[in-house]
Order: sequence, then structure tokens, then C-alpha cells
Amino acid sequence: MGDYTRNYTTTPVSTPGTTPAQMTASNTNKFPLFLHRNGQWAKKIGGKLTYFGKDRDAALQRFLNTKVTARKSAANRPDSPLFLHASGQWARKVNGRTIYLGKDKEAALDRWEQEKDSIERGEVRTAELTVKEICNQFLFTQEQRKASGELGERTWDDYKRLCKWIVNVLGAGTAVGGLQPVDFGRLRAAFAKGEGRPPSDKPARGKPGKPRPRKTRYSPVTLYGLIQHAKVVFNWAEENLLDKRIKYGSQFDKPSQSTLRKARAERGELMFERHEVKALLTIAKPQMRAMAYLGVNCALGNADCAALALDDLDLDGGWLDFPRVKTGIDRRCALWPETVEAIKAALAVRPAHKDDADARLVFITKYGRNWGPKTLTGDCPIAKETAKLLRKLKIARPRLGFYSLRRTFVTIAGEQVDREAIRTIGGWTKSANDMLARYEQRRPSDERLKAVSEHVRKWLTQDNQEQSADGDEQSCSAA
Repeated sequence: MGDYTRNYTTTPVSTPGTTPAQMTASNTNKFPLFLHRNGQWAKKIGGKLTYFGKDRDAALQRFLNTKVTARKSAANRPDSPLFLHASGQWARKVNGRTIYLGKDKEAALDRWEQEKDSIERGEVRTAELTVKEICNQFLFTQEQRKASGELGERTWDDYKRLCKWIVNVLGAGTAVGGLQPVDFGRLRAAFAKGEGRPPSDKPARGKPGKPRPRKTRYSPVTLYGLIQHAKVVFNWAEENLLDKRIKYGSQFDKPSQSTLRKARAERGELMFERHEVKALLTIAKPQMRAMAYLGVNCALGNADCAALALDDLDLDGGWLDFPRVKTGIDRRCALWPETVEAIKAALAVRPAHKDDADARLVFITKYGRNWGPKTLTGDCPIAKETAKLLRKLKIARPRLGFYSLRRTFVTIAGEQVDREAIRTIGGWTKSANDMLARYEQRRPSDERLKAVSEHVRKWLTQDNQEQSADGDEQSCSAA
């Protein structure tokens, strides 16, 4: 690299009849830039063509300033065996494995010099890795999966809050290599009691600006999920960052199946009764009414309704073909006449969309946005609107919400016995141990799907049918 601070002649020597390009060619030893065909002065730097503008003197000055800055930066950044990872840590790639050495560059270089022989042999010392570091590394990889569409926004938010909770309980600077079963027992107790949980940014109901109060104790069902997700974090670190197994001990075991069954029995059913579904459909506005019909007719959940597109519906034929948002599993469902009518009524009053990405959606809020979650905590407009309706009907119960329509469908459809048809409508995957499902080569026929759908419809309209039958008998007897 030459001396970029030397003085260049700013006025080229010209002869009559020479073009700017010829002038530049005749003065290549004096002027470092060349005149590009687009009219700008340019220079190839590091294999990349860089343009400095059309004014010759200003281009030269800009080039000199750029080179001086680059030279100073190079002087302050000597060659290093390490690279700065996107997570903020200095790292080294060894045998296809990224070794993280900390955020302090000098300390990371010292550690590399002291341990490079053992690291290259695969004897990586991980005792210095902290709980905060492995959580940050885990979240970084999950964020990449979210950006590629492999991980949902809601799951990413859950992982983020869980990692904050783990750091609060175990301590940010705690060495992972020193964690013992007693530490995981302390984490399990914190999960069960809600201790150390990051504060929620959801406002308390009816109290804008005030955060929602945290629970003092979580159910065994919730505790089961928290422990399972926490093990996902530590197992990932064990596989990608650590050189030894993590000892959880029996103190970090998930609640037993018998405990879960008892907890579910105490919680009670999370489905709607027939009269509750009818009342919900009666008072709901057009869009919520159509969503409720889709919930009880096709087992659609909150995210499904928010992502449902016009192309997924065949209103003339009365069919829905819509992959489940959560898993991407294809599903097909016969639409009731009432559902088709409700969807058409919702489309008739559908507000104009503000984002072009929402143009194909069936449901748009009054603010011109989609019905998906609006905050990092999963604040779902569909869930909030459903809660308002349930309070208005005075049938609100803990954990009863829009998703309970999906549970209602499954419960009533289960009486039809055709489990494969129910699985196709709801978008559930087949069990790995279900050998009969492995041998089945085709999905259930449309007749089977219609039979399940019609069974649920008869359950919902049973009172109407009985009243109609009573009316016919009275008219016949009167005659």
C-alpha cells in the first residue's frame, strides 16, 4: 500500500484535441483516479470500484480523505487471529466449530495464546462461559432462525423472556461449568413460584401505564413447559459451546404425568357449551363472527385467522384449503353455509388495508392492519376482542378464549370416530408410533371430511332443529 498522503498535481497537462480519458491516461503517474464512462472519477480499491464524484478536485480530496481514514483504521487494527462475531464476542473457527473467547479483545487474545494448543486439540475449556453468554448465543441463533422463517415470532419472544428469567435466577456472571443440580433445583423452584420473572410490559386491565401484576405461583402444566424450554437452551449450549455434560439432577425433573392429569382435572374443561357458542356468534361483529365460525367449523386458531388469505377460500364450492400457520401442515375443511355467509358479510365491511403485505388477507382491523400480535409479548387483537365478548356474556373463565373454539371442535368431532379426518381438518401431524397412519397413503376423502364437519354443525344447531321439528308436529296436529 502506497503513501496516500502525498500531494498530487491537481491540474493535468493537456494538449489540444485530447479527451478527458486521454488526459487521464497520460497522467496516470500523477493522478490516482480515472474518469469512468458514467462521468465520475473512480478508483478500484480492494477489488471494488469506488466512485468519488464528477468534480475532479473534489473527487481527489474525497479519495485522499478516504485513504487517510482507512490507513489510520488499519494502523489501529493490527492483524488478529480472532474475528468479531455478530454476538459481540471475539471468536475463532477451529475444526468447523466456533470458539467464543469473550467480548474484551485483549483478554480474548491472551486467552487464545494461552489455550490455542488445547483448543486446536479439541480440549476446549468452557468453565469461564457464563450463563448470560450462553443465553445470548442461543438467542442469536434463534433470531437467525426467526429471520429465515423457521421460527415463529411468538416462540422467539417466549425464548427471550425465558432467557432473561434464567439469567435473573442463576446470575449473569455464573460460570456454566460450575452449575450443580442444586442450582437447577433453585431454578425450578423459581419457575414454580414466579420468582425472578422479567416484568411484563402488558398493561393491567383497565389501568393504562401500569404493568400487569405477575403470578405468585404457576400450575404444573406451565411449569412443565418452562422446564422443557429451559432444557432446550442448556442442551443447545451443551451441544455447541460446552465440552462436558450438564448435570441437571432429579431436582430439575418435569412434573409427572399423574400430576399433570390432576392439574388439568382441577382446571376443568376449556371448551364452550353449545349455548355459549351461539351467544358468542349472536353478539359478535361481522369479522369476529366469521372468525368464530371458522374456529368451531374448521378448528382455526388465532394465528390462523390472522393469516387467512382470500386464496385459501373457495366460497362458491364451500371449502377451505389452508396450511396450519404453526406447523405448515396442509389441511382441508368443508365450510358450513353459515360460515360462508359470515365470511361474505365480513368481506363486505372489510376496512381498507394500509400495508400492501396485508392486501390478500381476509380479515383487517379497523385500523387497517392485520389481526396478528402487535407487541413482543404476543398482544393478540383476536384474543382481546374475544375476552371482551366473554365478559359481556358473563361466561369468562380462566384460560377460556378464542382457542377454546378449536378445542370445542375437536371434542365434538371426536364423537364421529374418524380421527384421520379430524386430523386433516385441524392440521395435526401423525404420531411417530402410529403404524396404521404410516401405511395410509392418501388423506381422507371429501365425503369423510364433510361427515365430520356436518356432525359438529348438527351439534351446534341441535336446538334449532328440535324447535323446527316441534313446530312441524304442532302444525300437523292442528291440521
